[in-house]
Amino acid sequence: RTVHASFADFPHIHPLIVHFPIMLLMIAAAMQFLNILFQKKELNWAVTIMVLVGFVTAYASSHWSHPHTSGLSAHGELVLEQHDKYADYTVYLAGLGLLAQLLSVLVFRGKRWSIAVAAVILIGAGYAVSMAGHYGAQLVHIEAVGPQGKFLEHHQH
Repeated sequence: RTVHASFADFPHIHPLIVHFPIMLLMIAAAMQFLNILFQKKELNWAVTIMVLVGFVTAYASSHWSHPHTSGLSAHGELVLEQHDKYADYTVYLAGLGLLAQLLSVLVFRGKRWSIAVAAVILIGAGYAVSMAGHYGAQLVHIEAVGPQGKFLEHHQH
């Protein structure tokens, strides 16, 4: 066994994708909040790119690479429900935030109010992704879902 694991060594790809939206959406929200004060076109574009990548990876991690589980305890199922709920909120708010960002940059040319609207939506997306991450960490580290494939269904696609 080598020190460097390949993709095939992981029981599921979800954890390898999901950290992008966690990081990108939280940083984008903070940057856009600060941009209410600075109104910098470069910051607005940087946030737009981060939200685009954050939205795509949030969608990918919750729709294309979300693992199916079996055999969870009743409590584990409750935690999974919360995780999935906040993951859905993340996708919806990130998509809405991306639309607000694009309108702010392309239509409203970085007017303070348009930056503020996008910032509020992105703060919501940042909160949602942090809660999804919290419940995801709870699933892994407390409920033991995922390590070495535990409680994961394995499908051949």
